[in-house]
Amino acid sequence: MDKQELLKQFPKQEEKLLVSKILDKLKFMHTKNQVQVTEFLDAYQQNIVSKVLKASNETNYILSGGYEEAQRKMLFIYPEKIEEIFSKENENNPVIMQNIKVISITLPQELQGKYNHSEYLGGIMKLGIKREIIGDIIVNEAGADIIVQNEMAEYLKTHLQDLTRFQKSEITIKEISELNIVPTKKEEIVILIPQMRLDVVVSEILHLSRSKANEIIAQERVFINYELKTKNATTLKENDILTIRGKGKFEIGQILSTTSKGKIRLIVKKYIS
Repeated sequence: MDKQELLKQFPKQEEKLLVSKILDKLKFMHTKNQVQVTEFLDAYQQNIVSKVLKASNETNYILSGGYEEAQRKMLFIYPEKIEEIFSKENENNPVIMQNIKVISITLPQELQGKYNHSEYLGGIMKLGIKREIIGDIIVNEAGADIIVQNEMAEYLKTHLQDLTRFQKSEITIKEISELNIVPTKKEEIVILIPQMRLDVVVSEILHLSRSKANEIIAQERVFINYELKTKNATTLKENDILTIRGKGKFEIGQILSTTSKGKIRLIVKKYIS
């Protein structure tokens, strides 16, 4: 597909920049016959990238964040000559292992279990690091494993130790194969709603008025299955993934029942960092 025609499908400037970057990397890969890699992409960006590569009839690529359930992933576009390498699992793929490392933080005993995802991400941001450099942050009882681009691993290891919150911590660099994977936790809640409209569900799960929910939707902060949604009346269905920037990620569960007045009792699962 022609580049200009493809760009027309993505009206936002940030989307156009991403599309142009991917097309440039695709061209470079075919011209130089070399692997091309992006920074970490969130689920919304991954969705755009997948559409661009499909439109370009490109099949030699993978999205990897270092482990199967990763939320944030890097794009690897590779030439046909090394297809066999990319058929391997993350921890056995030398290209992925070369590009992705893990910063492991073990907190002192008195702080273990007290820091959440925000404390770790906030510390990294204080160092002036771009969010795109960081993959998933996997919090465990003793501390956290932070997935990072290889070239920033040594810098982060050194400078995280300078932050007050991590001064007494043990900080090391690990390979992806040593990643401490913690199963995703979800908190199950039951809400009572008149209908499965997007604004109704957002209002209920965030404990906001309908007008406030509509403001959040209008601010382009709401995604269903990683697609931006701006229509308040969009209908949600079972197993949809609802992401609200700044508020969290939710999975729409099953409808338990309908009351005599037509209200729906719905299970919603909130992802816990």
